[in-house]
Amino acid sequence: MVDVVIRSAPPESPPELVSSQRPWGQFAQYCLNESVTVKIITVNPGCELSLQRHKYRAELWISLDGNLAVEVDGRTWQPAVDERVWIPAGAVHRLSAPGTQGGRVLEVGFGHFDEDDIERLSDRYGRA
Repeated sequence: MVDVVIRSAPPESPPELVSSQRPWGQFAQYCLNESVTVKIITVNPGCELSLQRHKYRAELWISLDGNLAVEVDGRTWQPAVDERVWIPAGAVHRLSAPGTQGGRVLEVGFGHFDEDDIERLSDRYGRA
């Protein structure tokens, strides 16, 4: 693993959600003026990410589709669309699409984002 220079530690708790009504509708603001990495993760039907944890980042997942399963530190549930899932640094977590439809989450990574920071504890694709 490459030496990592940490500029700021990941937050221990999720950022405050700011919502605002506008004449045209509304918006939800998940972070403001922070150094973050944003991804949309798509999980194919019947597939799952590795059971993993990160040392240098925390993640906020916002469910975009209602047919996913989330596991965080041994608790598993199906998040509702737009539900926020906070994954603190060091938390063991996994995302899956157990049914016949895939699904997506918007992921906001806080802290140092590096794919080498993935510690895979279990992986059905042989990457653990």
